[in-house]
Amino acid sequence: MILHHLEATNSILNKFISEIRDLTIQKDSLRFRRNIERIGEILGYELSKQISYTTTEVQTPLGVKNMQLPNNDIVLCSILRAGLPLHQGLLNYFDNAENAFISAYRHHPNNDAEFEIVVEYFASPSINNKTLLLADPMLATGQSLVAVYEGIKKHGTPKEIHLVCVIGSTEGIEFVKNHFPENTHLWIAAIDDTLNDKGYIVPGLGDAGDLAYGAKL
Repeated sequence: MILHHLEATNSILNKFISEIRDLTIQKDSLRFRRNIERIGEILGYELSKQISYTTTEVQTPLGVKNMQLPNNDIVLCSILRAGLPLHQGLLNYFDNAENAFISAYRHHPNNDAEFEIVVEYFASPSINNKTLLLADPMLATGQSLVAVYEGIKKHGTPKEIHLVCVIGSTEGIEFVKNHFPENTHLWIAAIDDTLNDKGYIVPGLGDAGDLAYGAKL
């Protein structure tokens, strides 16, 4: 797996990451969603440097200019519901992308810290021989991304895969690395070292879905 860790280089991205982590600022769900969206835009911009381009003639009022324009057939797939603001940020830049959505959630059968990932819903165009952008803001244990990938594989084989995440754990990244194709790209804004006994990233930011859309039952 090819890792792209954006926080390793200082940029305005640091401000948006600090705000989604900040306990006081993150109480504003509108601002939280917008910051995730802005992080998605930055991740999308960096990702755009790795896709394919074709020389295309562009007619201006005064002449013709040859431009290098992206030519990938992109399918942007987000994990519901936390992935929606990240999806929008990526879609702001890859506005011609086809869109897919998949559900995944932690099921605790024994009402304790042990859980399994349940995937129940997938709506997508064909992903065969296309560039798949798989977006999930939190890469904690990595089990959600792997379960989602196993579900998606039943519907076709993409030409290339780009995972897009906001915050991940070193343990989760290693788990994903062992279950995705070797040439998969992981684009991630920030990496934390620790998971707690419930499988949440520390210091992380909490539950991204709840912060974006309100607490669930």
